Amino acid sequence: MSHDQSPNVPAHRERRNAVREKAQQVQARQSRLRWLRRGGLTLLAVGVVTVAAVMVTWAVGSSMSRPELRPQNVTDDGFAVTSVSGVAAPEVAAAPDDATASATVEATPEATPTPTPTPTEAAVVDIRVYVDYLSTGSREFQLANVQQLKTWVSQGAADLTYHPVAMLTAKSNGTKYSLRAAAAAACVATHSPEEFFAFNDALLREQPEVDTDGFTDSQLADLAQAAGAESPKLVRSCIEEESYLDWARDATERALNGIPETEGVTLTGTPMVLVNGVPYVGALDDPQEFSQFVLTIGSDAYYKTASPSPTQTPSPAATP
Repeated sequence: MSHDQSPNVPAHRERRNAVREKAQQVQARQSRLRWLRRGGLTLLAVGVVTVAAVMVTWAVGSSMSRPELRPQNVTDDGFAVTSVSGVAAPEVAAAPDDATASATVEATPEATPTPTPTPTEAAVVDIRVYVDYLSTGSREFQLANVQQLKTWVSQGAADLTYHPVAMLTAKSNGTKYSLRAAAAAACVATHSPEEFFAFNDALLREQPEVDTDGFTDSQLADLAQAAGAESPKLVRSCIEEESYLDWARDATERALNGIPETEGVTLTGTPMVLVNGVPYVGALDDPQEFSQFVLTIGSDAYYKTASPSPTQTPSPAATP
């Protein structure tokens, strides 16, 4: 027998083949695990992207479908004044002493006093004021005319409505004060309508300067409480949550596109004061001029609605 061929050779080959086959099985198993792991990560990534997409779609859809909060007690984006209490009267100059009064009487010739025109002499007028709480002109008009506006409303001579708008939103260092103040006015008109006139007056009387930050929402709520707003917690929550911010923005856009019940009038600046739909173009700080304008418009309305005078019947011809 040859020494080159050992009876153990087949056994060695079988062991090598078995080891090789086992190694191939392990390698195949590892390959399958790597494939499953890679596939699982891919599916997980796709799932995360899908969930993120769903969340974004839901958020956008919810924002778009969320209805705009609309304030109460509003008509054509305006709030009618139902109470004029809470606004202090201006200081009255001291009366002259007796000597001064006598000298004035002696030096002044007698004259028939002319009555001061008031809307009570004519029909009830409709006064609408489009007001931006950062507008210096709006402040001038309010301070000059607030007392006679109070008188007309309390006497039932005028229907007074304020329309808060935000023309100067970009003039407060990015705080959007004009817009926030209009929204705050809507909060008070909704939750404390009897104090709206007082709060409206306070916003204008305490008006911050243009190109400053203006009041914070918390300070606006403080101002509303100082004006006597009922349900102060509810009013504060409404103001600080800026509940009517979108409404104030949209109301401004609507006014820029056209003023209701007018002949093509659009908002071009503030204040815009309309008397029976006719814009007032006189001096903002001259209450006499504004009073005369109101009287004129009211008189025109009165004569237009009054019964026509009877037609004069011609006298019969004389009999010869």
